Amino acid sequence: MAEQPLLTPYHSDKLTLKNRVVMAPMTRSRADNHGHVPNDLMVEYYTQRATAGLIITEGTYVSREAVGYINVPGIYTPEQVAGWQKVTGAVHAHEGKIFVQLWHVGRMSHPDLLDGQLPLSASALNPHSQVYTPTGFKETVAPAEMTVAQIKKTVADFVQGAKNALEAGFDGMEIHSSNGYLFHQFFNGTSNHRTDEYGGSIENRARLFFEVLDGIKAAGVDLGKVGARLNPSLDGLFGMTLDAETIPTFDYIIKRLNDYGLAYLHLSEPFTDVSKNEFAEPHIAKRYRPLYKGTLIINGGFDQDKGNKVLADGDADLVAYGTHYIANPDLVARFAQHVPLAKGDKDTFYTPGPKGYTDYPMATK
Repeated sequence: MAEQPLLTPYHSDKLTLKNRVVMAPMTRSRADNHGHVPNDLMVEYYTQRATAGLIITEGTYVSREAVGYINVPGIYTPEQVAGWQKVTGAVHAHEGKIFVQLWHVGRMSHPDLLDGQLPLSASALNPHSQVYTPTGFKETVAPAEMTVAQIKKTVADFVQGAKNALEAGFDGMEIHSSNGYLFHQFFNGTSNHRTDEYGGSIENRARLFFEVLDGIKAAGVDLGKVGARLNPSLDGLFGMTLDAETIPTFDYIIKRLNDYGLAYLHLSEPFTDVSKNEFAEPHIAKRYRPLYKGTLIINGGFDQDKGNKVLADGDADLVAYGTHYIANPDLVARFAQHVPLAKGDKDTFYTPGPKGYTDYPMATK
């Protein structure tokens, strides 16, 4: 292949990127300080990877109630915003572009992480999963069903998070509406048993998500700086179970997003084998490329060849890489020079300090 699609520039009316390789959001748990403030180690980590066409940061909490993992940064205090300013400034100095992923985990949390309070969710249904707390893994509990007032506060938290993202110097922000977290808990009928305006019909279960987008727009933030991440066929992980309305719900959401003029839609291929699941869609990019008219990012198990193929086939515009970016800060150059990829040390994915974080060597010139 004379010119790899992955290495070609990308231009839309919302994005101008030097290549089509996206660094996917990945929790790395290095904000190990009292205020969960981005630190100098994180500045180094993101700067090392600034050759990506676009960096999407780790999930970043929009409020104290949004927390679900230890040592994860937030974007709801002035100190956190100031910490992120150091990150964005360094990435921009290296001609990179960076979006922050705005996050609320919903029921995927534990009272030990919330000052003894119950996690919040669409309904009081235990996801029967595990959460990593300051004292190790613990079983999840039944969350508190959110009141309408709590829902409105959460909308306001995301709106403020979007404003804070711009203050912190980010090029944009991604709404983490995926992977079994708060928005996903509202989307799926197996986790949302509400009978008010946020439950029941597909339109009602998607209401919170669109209220957040509408709120961000009303606050004066250009939706062309906003992306959204969805994982339609997630099943059996993070407390999620597919049912007959799951894929129709995502069809509705994705078609409706055409009216919002977002920077991009970020979709995940199935995390597990769903080929025998009658409710699942096994080919996410192929299903949703015809339905979504804007920029489409796809992720989930791609290597260099598969990434080039999905672009050449026209099924996506950009490809996001997660774990490959842990051990290969120079991933773009490795693709260009066909240098074999290093493998990450899973034992250090979430541990404090530089080991397994900023000490992976560059293998390219």
